[in-house]
Amino acid sequence: MVAITRTLSPALVGERLSAVLLAATLGVGLLFVSGFAPVVALHNAAHDWRHSANFPCH
Repeated sequence: MVAITRTLSPALVGERLSAVLLAATLGVGLLFVSGFAPVVALHNAAHDWRHSANFPCH
């Protein structure tokens, strides 16, 4: 049996790090915005999104 080892190039490591940082930033931003937004604004945003995606809601 042959063991296959894989090494990551510095460019690939940089891309992965960039993707993780972007995802973390977006996630924290969503939590921050939704945590401080009024409930009515969140409800209206979800309601408008359902209409724009053609989902029936009432």
